[in-house]
Amino acid sequence: MKKNILYLFVFFTSISFAQDSLSDLLKKYNTENIPYITVQELAMPKTEAVLLDSRELREYETSHLKNAIHVGYDNFDLNSVTKELTDKSTKIVVYCSLGVRSEDIAEQLKEVGYTNIYNLFGGIFEWKNNNYTVYNTEGETEDVHTFSKEWSKWLLKGIKIYD
Repeated sequence: MKKNILYLFVFFTSISFAQDSLSDLLKKYNTENIPYITVQELAMPKTEAVLLDSRELREYETSHLKNAIHVGYDNFDLNSVTKELTDKSTKIVVYCSLGVRSEDIAEQLKEVGYTNIYNLFGGIFEWKNNNYTVYNTEGETEDVHTFSKEWSKWLLKGIKIYD
């Protein structure tokens, strides 16, 4: 269901329906059953969390947060994650481009008993917009995969990459 909503979102943004703010966008598409964590909170030195990147592999390979684990969205495998992360009280932060797909993945983890899970508000776009470093398979990069040209309006810093 949420995947269909995501595709509808992309369709509607492609015909120029604009959102007033990122907060408005996320309120419109998210249930907010998963608490948000801000990029500033995540970037604090004492914040320790497992980072799960819920974007597609091509997006992850272009740009991701340091030490993030790629779990994907279209082919997300809940069993694989639960085998890897056996302590269900581990602090987990799930992110995507803006925070829509990541909420869906975080909800699936919550449903199977994970108790300390967060959705990164604004995703990798907000991370980069706040001048935090992103990485590709070779190291630091200014490239950020923007999912689509329509979504790229939310990325204000870095080099926009879409395919």
